[in-house]
Amino acid sequence: MDTSFLSATILLVLITDPLGNIPFFISALRKVRPERRRIVVVRECLIAFAALLLFLVAGRPILRVLHLSEDALRVSGGVVLLLIAIRMIFPEHGVRLGEDEETPAEPFIVPVAIPLIAGPSAMATVLLMSTPDPLRMLTLAGALTVTIAITALVFVSSTRIQKALGDQAITALERLMGLVLTAVAVEMLLGGVVSYLRRLPG
Repeated sequence: MDTSFLSATILLVLITDPLGNIPFFISALRKVRPERRRIVVVRECLIAFAALLLFLVAGRPILRVLHLSEDALRVSGGVVLLLIAIRMIFPEHGVRLGEDEETPAEPFIVPVAIPLIAGPSAMATVLLMSTPDPLRMLTLAGALTVTIAITALVFVSSTRIQKALGDQAITALERLMGLVLTAVAVEMLLGGVVSYLRRLPG
């Protein structure tokens, strides 16, 4: 999965979807004292960062053990991202993360760090991004750092953002990010299929 710093950052921001997760984040922290919320945000973002960084660093060894080809990864990654994009454009109704009445007073790891920030889709994406090139790994780690910093900033300002934009504007932005992610997913899927066809004998 060949990505530059900018494209990797944009892709990770689209997948983690901090704006779309604002309502669920506010719901998850509704029992937390206002003076504790900033501390909780920083802690949960650091935990999510550590989890995603682990998948980024250990991605290649995992793929070698599983004997997976680059083409298979690109196709499967495209399918996963396409499913995520479809859910962003057509969200499911019913109870979502942070809406459960049994949510503890102060969430720890679950549900904010994992899976709200570092969900299965984000973990799969950083695993697909992993590379043996040390310089590119630094670039991807930088993109991951910027993504988590943006997420932390959005979550710290979540109440003000929700009041300023309103639920409809946040929903519209999530749909827009879903459309962009759909194009990324299709491009990845087509790239994997074309690369595989080129490797066929004859």
